[in-house]
Amino acid sequence: MLYVELTIQGIVQGSIYALIALGLTLVYGLLRILHVAHAALFTLGGYIGVIVTNQTGSLTLAIVAAAIIVGLVGMAVYKLAYEPLLSQPPYIALIASIALFIASEELYRIIFGPYGLSYTVQPMSGHIELFDGFRLKYVEILVISMSVVILSVLGYLSLHSRMGIAWRATVTDPSMAQAFGVNIQNVRYLNFFIGSALAAIAGVLVALLNNFVEPTMGSVASYKALAIIVLGGLGSIRGTLLAAMLLGVIESFGTIYLGHLIDRDALAFAFLILVLMVRPQGLLGAK
Repeated sequence: MLYVELTIQGIVQGSIYALIALGLTLVYGLLRILHVAHAALFTLGGYIGVIVTNQTGSLTLAIVAAAIIVGLVGMAVYKLAYEPLLSQPPYIALIASIALFIASEELYRIIFGPYGLSYTVQPMSGHIELFDGFRLKYVEILVISMSVVILSVLGYLSLHSRMGIAWRATVTDPSMAQAFGVNIQNVRYLNFFIGSALAAIAGVLVALLNNFVEPTMGSVASYKALAIIVLGGLGSIRGTLLAAMLLGVIESFGTIYLGHLIDRDALAFAFLILVLMVRPQGLLGAK
């Protein structure tokens, strides 16, 4: 029973990690930029989710609003922060991204207050009993089901739609894709919109799980997401999903069996070091 519960908890956490890290992978695959400010968009999604739900009572509206608003903010981040730096070495954009992330945390603290926000009436607060007293929370079911649906739709679109073909062609050879009529700029904007919307949805789901959102909630998410995309192999979508699920399950079991030796959040980098010692290119990265 304990193993089943830990596995479910790991899958729930891994689903959150996958939604966050997938946006980072999309940006890195397209622009070769480590988009650290992605974690600030994750936090913004959490705030929008709590505020809209408290004002309207509709969780569905909150998720949709967070995805659209944060998606548009992500496009603005690309336009204002990254596009002017594309001709510069990648570390310039990385420095700008880190600065934007730190500034965003302070901005959230000024606007929303330093102590965080909670739901007035927490949605999805109930649970169901499956067997032998094992309980599964409604919010956990929501996290897993939404992650499966969203990632499945994205996977299908990337393989069978013009948008997905244009994205993969741009990643492989931007000059050749442009020569064949692909609008590189539109692909980049769409890429940031989708990645930012995924981060926003993850932020709403984390706020639901914890019934709390605060200015610094993106700090831990940022370094774990970076660890995940390195583990999966930089730019590999399948590798990112695999690494996210593995990390979620390892953290879940590690909390029980290794909690007295190492902090849960430190397990991400311990796992990263072990994998890179064996496979420096990541789990599914190219050599």
